[in-house]
Amino acid sequence: MTTGPLAVVSGGTRGIGLALSLRLAHLGHRVAALYRGDHPAAKEAAALGGGRIETHQVDMTRPDQVRAVSERLLAEHGAPEVLVNNAGINRDRPFLELTDEDWDQVLATNLSGPFHLTRALAPAMVAAGRGTIVNVGATTGIRPRANGVNYCASKAGLLHFTRCLALELAPAIRVNSLIPGFTDTPEVVERYGLEDPARRADVLGQIPLRSLGTVEDIADALEFLVGRAGRYVTGQQLIIDGGNFMG
Repeated sequence: MTTGPLAVVSGGTRGIGLALSLRLAHLGHRVAALYRGDHPAAKEAAALGGGRIETHQVDMTRPDQVRAVSERLLAEHGAPEVLVNNAGINRDRPFLELTDEDWDQVLATNLSGPFHLTRALAPAMVAAGRGTIVNVGATTGIRPRANGVNYCASKAGLLHFTRCLALELAPAIRVNSLIPGFTDTPEVVERYGLEDPARRADVLGQIPLRSLGTVEDIADALEFLVGRAGRYVTGQQLIIDGGNFMG
């Protein structure tokens, strides 16, 4: 990669994660975008990064793989200035139909993954005396919904994980949660059936600004949290959802 401070983004090659990787690259960072298995998306992300994004395949549910990629990044690039815990999955179904695997895989990816990656990289960030960690959450970590207790629990845990780290890693490291609302990505459109005009109209009717968010809206929020303008912000949750959730 070219020169510049290192940023690490898990789930950094598709959707919102790709937008976050590209924004950090635009801001002058060398970006290590972690991904699980979509090789074409990883190849495209590297190409779009113009030499500032390198991709690393890692299964976030495997602590040994997380540790290995972290050790490699630290050896090759030193302590990251930015860490974005964005990787996440959902396996939605009614609670009484949830399997052990549904629960374990979602919690392992969405909550244990950030724990293992942060534990591997934070000591070097603290030793360097600087850095910002941003955990990508969800409003369902604050308010409940049906048919997603595993996802909601993982995101609720991530919010408190954020607050605890903000206390423990200060003053060297700032830690915040970035919470997207309905964002116009293929995954969100498919997951919520927004290709159906009636369903889309119903969702838009719940959003005061009457539009879906864009990945650029989320990247703008990340730029604030990691930049000079956010230098006095830590332990907070920044919700970017057009006013759909107010609380």
